[in-house]
Amino acid sequence: MALLRIIVIIVIIYYAIKFLMKLLAPYLMKKMADKMNDQFQNQYRQQQNYQRKREGEVTVEGNTKKESQFGKDDGEYVDYEEVKD
Repeated sequence: MALLRIIVIIVIIYYAIKFLMKLLAPYLMKKMADKMNDQFQNQYRQQQNYQRKREGEVTVEGNTKKESQFGKDDGEYVDYEEVKD
């Protein structure tokens, strides 16, 4: 009898959770979608503010000279050929 009672309680809990999720899922999905929309709009505004420049303003965007990853004492590069036997 105790086993039957536990099974009935588990089934009731299962259906209660299933019912609550049907009620709460649309609200949670809308909240997540609104949050993602706000993040997108913030990123768009930041990009627009970055791209907006005053008239006559000069900006130079380019690669700066990168230092070589090899030092002066590392030797020089020697090209080689493979020799087949």
